[in-house]
Formats: sequence, structure tokens, C-alpha cells
Amino acid sequence: MTSAEVLVDAFGRIREVVEEVVGGLSPEQLAERPEGRGNSLAWLVWHLTRVQDDHVADAFGTEQIWTTAGWHDRFALPFSPAETGYRHTSEKVAAVRVAAELLTGYHRAVHERTVALVGQVVDGDLERIVDVRWDPPVTLGVRLVSVIADDLQHAGQAAYVRGLLTGSAAH
Repeated sequence: MTSAEVLVDAFGRIREVVEEVVGGLSPEQLAERPEGRGNSLAWLVWHLTRVQDDHVADAFGTEQIWTTAGWHDRFALPFSPAETGYRHTSEKVAAVRVAAELLTGYHRAVHERTVALVGQVVDGDLERIVDVRWDPPVTLGVRLVSVIADDLQHAGQAAYVRGLLTGSAAH
């Protein structure tokens, strides 16, 4: 298995979980917050997708499809286009109220673009420095593993929230 195949597989697993946890839920269910203050399923999926869009675009020197493909306008959230959900307040988490089709549509678009980019990666690419703001500087390999880990963690949280809402993690 090549590096590209491993990356494509990992991002595909995230995609599968997102489809399973979002499918069949109403906007009200997606926005429900455990105990009235936890992260909603909608916010978790929006956030993991925003992080993937932001970080992958930056690592490959491309624009985020959040803005270039009009997703920011379609979501119509009361946030700046640059927001990814990092350090969101409870009020901002509550503001993410969207339909399942919108969440999965954005995630599908980000996934397709991600797979197109990581599908071309060769081993030597993984050592390329993509972020010098850290010590040591972050390589492409470290950034992609970080995105995968963060996304899977939030996807798992979303599956847990779905279980709280419906009594099962997936449909």
C-alpha cells in the first residue's frame, strides 16, 4: 500500500462515519445538545469538515471550498468565513442549525477535494514543511495525520451523540 492509498483510506473512513451519523436526522435532532450544553452533532460534523477543508487547503496551497464553492453562503452561519469552530463558545455551537443534506454535501465536497490532493502524494512529499509557526516546523505528513486524528475523534463524538438521540450510533 502506498502513502497515498493509506491517506485516501483514512479520509474515506471519516466520510463513512459522517454519512452514517448524519443520515436520517432532522435539523432539530442535529442541533440537539447533550444536557443542553454539549456539542451538537451538527456542530461536530461542521467543525471536523471545516478543519479538514482549512488544513488540507493550507497544506496543499489551495483555496478552501468553504468560500470558493459557496458553502459559507449556503450555511448562512453568523460567523466569519475564516472560522473553523476552534474555541467556539456555547452560543456559537448553538448557532449551527442546518439540514443533514447540507452537512453531508459540504463534507462530500471536502472529501472529494481531499482525496484528489492526497491521492497524488508520494513518500517524499510527507517531509515537506507546511507550517513554520511551530517548533519543530510541521511537515505535510504530520499535518495530515493530525487532521485525520482530529476528524476521527469528532466523528466518534458525533456517533456518540447520535446514540444518545436515537438509541443507536448509526441507522
